[in-house]
Amino acid sequence: MRYPASALLLAMTLLSGGPSMAAEVTADAVARGAYLFAAADCASCHTDSKNGGAPLGGGKALKTTFGTFFTPNISPDREHGIGGWTDDQFVKAFRKGISPDGRDYYPAFPYTSFTGMTDRDLLDIKAYIFSQPAVPTADRPHDLRFPFNIRWALMPWKILYFREGPFMGDPSRSLEWNRGAYLAKAVTHCGECHSPRNALGAIEKNRRLAGAWNGPDGMSAPNITQHPDALGKWSTSDIEALLKDGITPDGDFVGSGMTDVVANTAKLTDADRHALAAFLKALPVKDPTPKPVATSR
Repeated sequence: MRYPASALLLAMTLLSGGPSMAAEVTADAVARGAYLFAAADCASCHTDSKNGGAPLGGGKALKTTFGTFFTPNISPDREHGIGGWTDDQFVKAFRKGISPDGRDYYPAFPYTSFTGMTDRDLLDIKAYIFSQPAVPTADRPHDLRFPFNIRWALMPWKILYFREGPFMGDPSRSLEWNRGAYLAKAVTHCGECHSPRNALGAIEKNRRLAGAWNGPDGMSAPNITQHPDALGKWSTSDIEALLKDGITPDGDFVGSGMTDVVANTAKLTDADRHALAAFLKALPVKDPTPKPVATSR
């Protein structure tokens, strides 16, 4: 069925939480923010659980080919966290990848996906974060190798690889598909882990969601397109079951970083899990990303 564009945009607004830039913080806003915060898997990245760090206090190490990133404190602490941020500064960080002091963020913070979120959803996340305990822990500086430690180089990187703007629905698709696309592309940012990257750390567009072998901490993420060796033989119900219980059709369980992801997608409504699964089932077939050839020294 083809939907009128005006109806689709209205429905997408309703599905994602209503009008943008709502200034009033209500209990409903905090609850919606908690839901989106979980869906985006924010806590697992911004909590150094391995070393007993406080929730949202940052400090988690992400080892990459460019060096080690340490996630920042995103608690509402005004000195070390984001407690002093305004609504506009918060939205600008997610939409443009720019900090309140004007610095460009490294794309280890997946603003390249979060840019697609609505203002309302972002402000609901902010409302939830600001309802949490403040953590007085200073950020740890990144340990990156040259030339990736030169932050001004992010400006040309953004020109080449970053496209800012909220997710735009596809009027030719169903409302369910559009909701799943919004969740997958913007909120849960599946492509950030399940896509290979080029030498400068940008996602290879023609291989998006085709799997990656060199993720943070050396983790790999499988192809999640409809290739026969990926999700091609899975039913929509199979995908929903994995997102809820972490169980594959052959009875295996997810592992590595996907364990944290499933702990959060399990908190989604049945309707949102079904929308995600419907979107994934509609993806075109892509061959799995070739495994890098080992080189001897």
